[in-house]
Amino acid sequence: MIPSRAQSFQHRAEAKRLRAVVDRGGTAVVRQVLTGMGGVGKTQLAADYALTAWDNGSGDNLDVLVWITASTRTAVVTGYAQASVELSRGGADDPELAARTFLAWLASQAGAKPCRWLIVLDDVADPDDLRGLWPPASPHGRTLVTTRRRDAALAGEGRRLVEVGLFTRAEAVAYLTRALAAHGREEPEEQLTALASDLGYLPLALAQAAAYLIDSGEDAGAYRQLLADRATTLADTAPGRLPDDQALPLATTWSLSMDRADALHPAGLARPMLELAALLDPNGIPQTVLTSAPALAHLTAHRARTGHHPTGGAAPTPPGDAVRALRTLHRLSLIDHTPDTPHRAVRIHQLIQRATIDTLTPDRHVQLARTAANALIAAWPEIERDTVLAQALRANTIVLTTRAEQALYWPDAHAVLFRTGRSLGEAGQVTAARDHCQHFTDSATSHLGADHPHTLAARNLLAWWRGQAGDAAGAAAALAGVLADRIRVLGPDHPDTFNTRGHLARWRGEAGDAAGAAAAYAELLADWVRVLDPDHPHALSTRGNLAWWRGEAGDAAGAVTAFAELLERMVRVLGPDHPDTLITRSHLARWRGEAGDAAGAAAGFAELLADWLRVLSPDHPDTLTIRSHLARWRGEAGDAAGAAAAYTELLEHMERVREPDHPHTLSIRHNLAWWRGKAGDPAGAASAYAGLLADRMRVLGPDHPDTLTSRDNLAQWQGEAGDPAAAVTALARLLADRTRVLGPDHPDTLTTRGKLARWRGKAGDAAGAAAALAGLLADRTRVLGADHPDTLTTRKDLARWRKEAGDIAVAQQSPDSRT
Repeated sequence: MIPSRAQSFQHRAEAKRLRAVVDRGGTAVVRQVLTGMGGVGKTQLAADYALTAWDNGSGDNLDVLVWITASTRTAVVTGYAQASVELSRGGADDPELAARTFLAWLASQAGAKPCRWLIVLDDVADPDDLRGLWPPASPHGRTLVTTRRRDAALAGEGRRLVEVGLFTRAEAVAYLTRALAAHGREEPEEQLTALASDLGYLPLALAQAAAYLIDSGEDAGAYRQLLADRATTLADTAPGRLPDDQALPLATTWSLSMDRADALHPAGLARPMLELAALLDPNGIPQTVLTSAPALAHLTAHRARTGHHPTGGAAPTPPGDAVRALRTLHRLSLIDHTPDTPHRAVRIHQLIQRATIDTLTPDRHVQLARTAANALIAAWPEIERDTVLAQALRANTIVLTTRAEQALYWPDAHAVLFRTGRSLGEAGQVTAARDHCQHFTDSATSHLGADHPHTLAARNLLAWWRGQAGDAAGAAAALAGVLADRIRVLGPDHPDTFNTRGHLARWRGEAGDAAGAAAAYAELLADWVRVLDPDHPHALSTRGNLAWWRGEAGDAAGAVTAFAELLERMVRVLGPDHPDTLITRSHLARWRGEAGDAAGAAAGFAELLADWLRVLSPDHPDTLTIRSHLARWRGEAGDAAGAAAAYTELLEHMERVREPDHPHTLSIRHNLAWWRGKAGDPAGAASAYAGLLADRMRVLGPDHPDTLTSRDNLAQWQGEAGDPAAAVTALARLLADRTRVLGPDHPDTLTTRGKLARWRGKAGDAAGAAAALAGLLADRTRVLGADHPDTLTTRKDLARWRKEAGDIAVAQQSPDSRT
């Protein structure tokens, strides 16, 4: 009994490949094996091929066509025996003998009239079932096998494997359109396109969905809502009567394959492996996740619970058995396992995942979700050198969150939620990190309550990435709220409370209050020392932050002294090669340069780079940062061309290990443009900044501090390239935006006022420059203090432009005489 063609049968590329009688090497193809996951339409393709061959009116039609549902060896033998009887070639008393007689008859006989035949063995469940039962290779006959198996044994001599995949999007939409039109139904194309995507372009699912729509009278949008409802199982989406004489509803299509896979070596591991994969990204799961220690423990526990362990005990499952379980699932077409792409090694159809999840009890679902999260964390490297792996891990976390979010908050927020936010930020996707943390905070509040420590931690993380995304003032305000709640819930001396105080001090400084940040770190240091040991890592870190913000507040020499003292303590407590010790050396070198010793800073960074390469890799983010600092201070020491060359090499390296849009890559482009201008190419610098500005606008947004800095530098180099009027226009616009975004007293706003005044003078308006600088001097004295380096510079510039304006007497009386 050959299955009839499905209604609205879709002609596909695979059908053309089946009808090709010659392979690429010019050899006649007489044995073909259709292989693919359950539901892709192998049987329908085989039926169409067989019926077309039988009905061929060209005079080349078949003499004998045999169709056998070959799910067992017995079924194959019985089918051959029946054919032998019907062809009067053997008796029915001995099926094995009759089957052998039939196969012998199929072989071409010398001198006999050729018999043109086609044997279709549909749904072969095990290649071993065909041992000794393959029809012979004959120039007059063809054999077609359909199977979900992908064992090497199927690709024997003279056989061609034809992989049957999913419908393309166009094929899927065309199928749905025709199937519904046959019953007088019409749906918007965009809804059918979305429905096809929801069903993963699986032919069986599309057929049953069309039948459901026709029988129920519902539209595609309603059916999509039914699919999206996680409380709904696949069984709930099946039509009351299956179309096209289909034997099984979608929900049970893969159950027999799963049972067989679980029985294959290594017994008992295929099912728990598939259950774990069902909660992760269908588009690719890293193999390291599914062979991690938590995954192996999960496999071991399942074996012990179900009695499948070969020793009867609970010995740990080795990683090799986990890989073999993946290969078994691949052989049964339940997953695609491609070890050559290890970061996306396992792909699985979304409906197989859905059907697998539907079989889980609520407790089992929660336990599996926590196991999957543990496996992701175990596979996540502390330092993300491989961006493809990091992207895959984040994608898998997102899918896990959508499929089992509640489990990730029981009994508390899982570490993978924190790690994903950090990973996004470290990858340079600071806006995405902020948005992730916003969702994380909202979900934690909903699941755990506003005062749960992990909810407070999520808020703390959200504020941090809000600052990194460019909103320093907003970050500081948010952290002030977190601090109040942590003091109330955890107490004033809890480490998490101190952590928030440190973050609050940092973002107050970034928002423009460097002196306030330094004062806050001084208070925090006193409390760390009181609660912990003076040499505790938290206390040492706070000493470093205090020194940094003293420098930012204008006391570069004081920062040098503080970092020198801290370095001695770091070496004694942590050792000379500890990363924190090396970072302290970096800060010391930087502030030496800021204090006026550029050559000393360059020498310090050169020595540090050698040690850093000895301890860490050339691609480590901190190594690349040290190279950037070294290039900068070489330039500040007088070698602008050398700095530009060093930044050119560093940019090439950065583009190999980082994404082009990563903030660090953009920062290197910024520095390269600057030193290109300093080396005598102002027009080249302006052009480079114009390109960088466009990319920062696209990646970071128009109001991000880095975008505003690019505008600042573009204006400067336009002026240096001979167009001071353009510089004035650009800086006037920038001043308005920095005042709006950062506030009138932010150091960057004040700096822009100084640059605008300078370029006004260079554009010919010396009096206007002097007037602007007089106002700036008053504001810098008020905000920064009379002795701040920026205040002193403003006094000097004011005297210069008053002199240029012809007001010699006032210039001579200017307070710049103090400098």
